[in-house]
Amino acid sequence: MKQRESAPDSAPTVGGDSYLTLHYRLADLQAADDDEYVSTFDLSPATLQMGSGQLAETLERCLLGLSPGERQVFELAAEDAFGPHNPRLLERIARSALPPEVELRVNSLIEFSSPDGTGSFAGFLRELTETSALFDFNHPLAGKAIRFEVEIIAIL
Repeated sequence: MKQRESAPDSAPTVGGDSYLTLHYRLADLQAADDDEYVSTFDLSPATLQMGSGQLAETLERCLLGLSPGERQVFELAAEDAFGPHNPRLLERIARSALPPEVELRVNSLIEFSSPDGTGSFAGFLRELTETSALFDFNHPLAGKAIRFEVEIIAIL
């Protein structure tokens, strides 16, 4: 389903390398109440550089061709959004191997340093036992159909 509010014909449009300001909302379509994952509509708008990895490539493709003032809603199947949930990205880690200063709580996001120390990544703590912790390193919306709502404010 698409809802579209038109912008003037002479307005610039979003391209693959555009720098833009926008409001956006991501919601889980599988949840009974359209659970919002993130929304900027009640906050300051986001500013991003297309093609820089700030927004998933599949979501960036939805923005191509939109103009300032345009608002659109996209409903994306899981494979067209963040992909399927990959069971290989579930990892059980011994509690003794985790840094002691990290507070472990089920349903929390824990940040890890990459093995080479040059970056970081996050895992969602799914299960905790006396000896181990089960982390899910999939995107939180992997395997879920989503609603992606955008309003383009400006193309800089």
